[in-house]
Amino acid sequence: MIPVSVKWQKELFKDVEIDTTQPPYVFKCQLYDLTGVPPERQKIMVKGGLLKDDADWSTLGVKEGQKLMMMGTADEIIKSPEKGTVFVEDLPEEEQVVAVGHTAGLFNLGNTCYMNSTLQCLHSVPELKSALIQYSHSGRNNDVDQSSHLLTVATRDLFNELDKSVKPVAPMQFWMLLRKKYPQFGQLHNGVFMQQDAEECWTQLLYTLSQSLRSNGSSENADAVKALFGIELISRIHCQESNEESSETESVYSLKCHISQEVNHLHEGIKHGLKSELEKASPALGRSAIYLKESRINALPRYLTVQFVRFFWKRESNQKAKILRKVDYPLELDVYDFCSDDLRKKLEAPRKLLRDEEGKKLGLKGSEKSSVQKDNDEKMADAEGSSNGGGEPSVAPMEEGEKAAEMTGIYDLVAVLTHKGRSADSGHYVGWVKQENGKWIEFDDDNPKPRIEDDITRLSGGGDWHMAYIIMYKARVVSV
Repeated sequence: MIPVSVKWQKELFKDVEIDTTQPPYVFKCQLYDLTGVPPERQKIMVKGGLLKDDADWSTLGVKEGQKLMMMGTADEIIKSPEKGTVFVEDLPEEEQVVAVGHTAGLFNLGNTCYMNSTLQCLHSVPELKSALIQYSHSGRNNDVDQSSHLLTVATRDLFNELDKSVKPVAPMQFWMLLRKKYPQFGQLHNGVFMQQDAEECWTQLLYTLSQSLRSNGSSENADAVKALFGIELISRIHCQESNEESSETESVYSLKCHISQEVNHLHEGIKHGLKSELEKASPALGRSAIYLKESRINALPRYLTVQFVRFFWKRESNQKAKILRKVDYPLELDVYDFCSDDLRKKLEAPRKLLRDEEGKKLGLKGSEKSSVQKDNDEKMADAEGSSNGGGEPSVAPMEEGEKAAEMTGIYDLVAVLTHKGRSADSGHYVGWVKQENGKWIEFDDDNPKPRIEDDITRLSGGGDWHMAYIIMYKARVVSV
């Protein structure tokens, strides 16, 4: 037994004994008896970070008499109800959505799970919904074709309907206009609509919304979709044979996680995806040559999308075959290593501020700066901003009334689109979405089900179960 003291809020509990033969979870249960803070809410600082339920005490270096800091809120004391019981089904439908904790599911209209899962993931982005709400009800802009305008309006109306309903919604109007805009989604086989690739649906829908919202005439929506999802890449293209070198900049809506025998984790797959070989004409050699293209992120979006490149064309079966290999992905993703040198410099100050803020929440003191250092930092930030087209890469798009927010390069997982089956053109797609209350919901067409975080991390592949195909992260930002 090791006696320690535990500081929680204004209280100090002395001589709390740690039984090192038992896992830390038992110690957390002791603290629950003392403080009323459930083990899952407890954040206890030890050597190396937060105390995990299954950590090994022998590696933590806890000493007799040591003071441990604990954060967490206690359970509220249950009070007798002031009002009589009101059943959920008796509430207005808008209030039912709040009570249930998630919005409605979508009916499968015949192999439309690829579309439903895409819609549920994108519906979880409040900034996209805000941009759609502002989209003009009165005719389209001259720069947008009629089919794009109608599909954008249908997306706006469907998102609005989902927000107000707990009963499943039939997306008939949206589906009809999606097929009109992109006829490939209307392919039939033996009189039945065929299964389609969810990534293709995701990409085409975002492209349409980017065109419509950009041309809306509102300065706020000038590049709404690009600001939310656009990733700016800067690439170095080098030919070893001729020593020719050039650079190019491009904007994409997702990173690719390439899967091979060497890839076990998302980080490794993205690293592979940022390198590629291409064959093109070499002016110096007067013939085709192989060039190596290496890309870095030069501007970050508010929502970072990653596609697992799981499908490839298999000539023998004449269909898109699937790579089933397990590739783990984190709930928290740090993309700093994938960024350009310029962007890394911009991220340094916000990252330090984020670490200090999170340290304060855990009762730690951040390193304080003198007023001279702060002035220098502000001047440096101004200089960096003016040297790179206004410094937009590290600034997150804001909602009305929101403070300016700086990107940190750290992202939290908010949505996963999975595929179950052996081919992209068959099987079943499902959307797994994190709600504003922090709970996860599995949107399996018209049947939403609550899930826990462990269910989400099990979607990494390796068998015939649902496995991640597209994942979406939300930027962790700091206010300035």
